[in-house]
Amino acid sequence: MALEMRETCERCAVSLTVDSRASICSYECTFCSDCTEAMAATCPNCGGELVARPRRKTA
Repeated sequence: MALEMRETCERCAVSLTVDSRASICSYECTFCSDCTEAMAATCPNCGGELVARPRRKTA
């Protein structure tokens, strides 16, 4: 099962590419680095920890 690479920040709707710096929680909620910092790396949906989203190589 592959990780879903969501294309927008769930808080501010900024566009995220597959190689953008972003954070996710264990439910794959996705946030840009600015929002992650503003939320103290805590997911507002589940209360879980936000960690760096892995990056995929572009073709």
